[in-house]
Amino acid sequence: MTEGFAANRVWTPELDRRARALSWLLLDVDGVLTDGRLHLAASGEVFKSFHVRDGLAVKLARAAGLSVGILSARASAIVAARAADLGVDEVLQGHEDKGAAFRELLERRGLEPAAVAFVGDDLQDLPVLGAVGLSAAPSDAAAEVRAAVDFVTAAGGGRGAVRELVERLLSARGEWERVLAGFGRGRPGHGRS
Repeated sequence: MTEGFAANRVWTPELDRRARALSWLLLDVDGVLTDGRLHLAASGEVFKSFHVRDGLAVKLARAAGLSVGILSARASAIVAARAADLGVDEVLQGHEDKGAAFRELLERRGLEPAAVAFVGDDLQDLPVLGAVGLSAAPSDAAAEVRAAVDFVTAAGGGRGAVRELVERLLSARGEWERVLAGFGRGRPGHGRS
């Protein structure tokens, strides 16, 4: 079930149109914000690694007017702390049935599915990926997921996939150049050697 995988690596004008209709970006954690590996200590404590560029992307998306949420099957204090650090608007953890959790989010927030983008990487994400306005997956997602989504990033999970998607979303919405200007891009002596 990998047909369409090559085609959905291309960002299209249709995806630009859908990106402009979004008000929410919803993210899985393991395999999207992280590389999917869990590091276990002898005490049983679980450690995860997050890429700083993905974290900045979450902050940039929020600054550009997108609400950002996390939807994870696992519950983790580490994820709650990272979400708080990034100012994430909604944290849904411990939801094995992600489709049901997504429907509850839509109802609670008064959202239409077309207003939400979701990034997932594995089979339990498929119900949400099939329901949202724009679906995406990291390059190392399960083959079935890569085949089902609208866009596959060049970057892998936990390696800048969220940043890559956020850049695309903000560019489609006409926000990326404004974001870059905020970091001094284009001013004499900045970013040029």
